[in-house]
Amino acid sequence: MSKTQQPPASLDDVDLEILAALSAHADTTNKALAQQLGLAESTCAHRVRSLRDRGIIRDVRIRLDEAALGFGLQAIIKVRLANHTGAKVNALFDALVAIPRVLQVFHVAGVDDFLVHVAVRDATALRDIVLDHITIHPVVRGTETQLVFEIRDGSGLLAR
Repeated sequence: MSKTQQPPASLDDVDLEILAALSAHADTTNKALAQQLGLAESTCAHRVRSLRDRGIIRDVRIRLDEAALGFGLQAIIKVRLANHTGAKVNALFDALVAIPRVLQVFHVAGVDDFLVHVAVRDATALRDIVLDHITIHPVVRGTETQLVFEIRDGSGLLAR
């Protein structure tokens, strides 16, 4: 971290080391993590539990290979709204995240209002998501779909 980017006061260097290690390998056991960081297992477990309790560690997930599961076509669907009342935006947001094969939904500023990341079997399934699940909402003014050729992970929040 640069000197201008200081961690929140509630996080010390040990917390940041734990977070960096778990960000790289979330399935690391407490014993292995404690050994890696030179901590007692009980101290390490307490620290990780505290990070979870404070909401700094939100969850732990596995990542699936979409193509291996038959969903090899990914796309970003840009959604533009006709109006922006809070209740309608929230209702659409809830509807978008509930669509099968939706991986992530971003509520964004700019020309588009939502970006919907999907993984589907083929172009027909992609079309069906747009027509049967997105454009049916009266608040939606238009969509634009972009195919995803490749995805690479970034270095993350705590890259060294």
